[in-house]
Amino acid sequence: MTEASSFTISNFTDFKIQMLNWLEPFNIFCFLDNNNYDFEQSKFDCLLAVGSKTSLNTNSGNAFSSLKKFSQLHPGWLFGHLGYDLKNDTTTLASANFDGIGFSDLHFFVPEIVLQLNKNAVKIYSDQNAADIYTAIINAPIVKEADCTTNPFMQERFSKADYISTVQKLQQHILRGDCYEINFCQEFYSTGTAINPLMVYQQLSALSPNPFSAFYRVDDKYCICASPERYLAKRGNTLISQPIKGTAKRFTQNIAMDEVSKLTLINSEKEKSENVMVVDLVRNDLSKVCTEGSVEVKELFGIYSFPQVHQMISTIEGQMQNGIDWVDVLQATFPMGSMTGAPKQRVMEIIEDNERTRRGLFSGAIGYIDPAGNFDFNVVIRSILYNAGAKYISMQAGSAITFYSEADKEYEECLLKAAILKKAAGINA
Repeated sequence: MTEASSFTISNFTDFKIQMLNWLEPFNIFCFLDNNNYDFEQSKFDCLLAVGSKTSLNTNSGNAFSSLKKFSQLHPGWLFGHLGYDLKNDTTTLASANFDGIGFSDLHFFVPEIVLQLNKNAVKIYSDQNAADIYTAIINAPIVKEADCTTNPFMQERFSKADYISTVQKLQQHILRGDCYEINFCQEFYSTGTAINPLMVYQQLSALSPNPFSAFYRVDDKYCICASPERYLAKRGNTLISQPIKGTAKRFTQNIAMDEVSKLTLINSEKEKSENVMVVDLVRNDLSKVCTEGSVEVKELFGIYSFPQVHQMISTIEGQMQNGIDWVDVLQATFPMGSMTGAPKQRVMEIIEDNERTRRGLFSGAIGYIDPAGNFDFNVVIRSILYNAGAKYISMQAGSAITFYSEADKEYEECLLKAAILKKAAGINA
């Protein structure tokens, strides 16, 4: 891929919409948007990879070793995803639950075109004529409104009574000492329903702009993602993980109530204990690939406000050992602790026994590695997964179950997380 060509843009918002409309005919793309959040200085506001020169598409069973070989053969830009069931590569676990979407466990591709969008300019990396690509984008339509009127009927894998009884069963595991915390998820789904993925993504971005958003397509499978959470990033030799544990509802129309909700989260011993457990788990995972003594908690119990919820986020950093491949880092730390629990392997066994669908790409990760060897991956949550061929829509939501959890409140937290996804997809529920 040639060096980047840079072009000035006059209107960031319009150009971003034109990029989205231009990419729609491609059968593989990955669009990442930080939605103007400034968690750290970023090289770009949006990053887009389009088209595939070559790709790796595989399920668990030496997937990480396959990715290592693939990345060594194809240095430079890589984009793709890690599905939750890659856990089967790092443990003795298996997955037998139903999966209505069908993303592979691992997919990475070498893009034909990469675009880095900032407020006033776009950089285009491609072997094609960059000026022609720029011209095609600025000639794409500007669609500011996303009208989603499909109104599909959503079903739940768990009734409220089933959910509560399952949470009580999980708490018995905790009482017996099998584990300390379990991230338990449920699926909301629709069959026989067609949606316009681009319009739904635009709608979700308008309703819930988040710093690790993604619009991702592999053939007839889509992930429409409004994630607030980073799984793992590499900047030079520094590894950065920012797990989320702790959620409180926003009251954006009532400043006083919103502040009370935020303060309640800050002072919640339950939420802080959940956060500490995942921080310890992440520290343990990073210690496998970082130099001794370098893993540090840079921020504990940080409170960040997003459109629908306040979240408690901690930041853990470490210095990567010399001679460690970036794929080794993913293998040592995946799946992320915030979506499993502690201790990780036992919890994943319990999750497999009690959840009613495979997670697939949900609670996996989407991201990239750049030519300098830096990478960034999100956590696939707050997402709509869609199989256009099967006309199947999946939305999963979960929460952390501890001994002190109140099952009905955990159920309500799942509904809160799913509500904005349903609204974005035009579901009246």
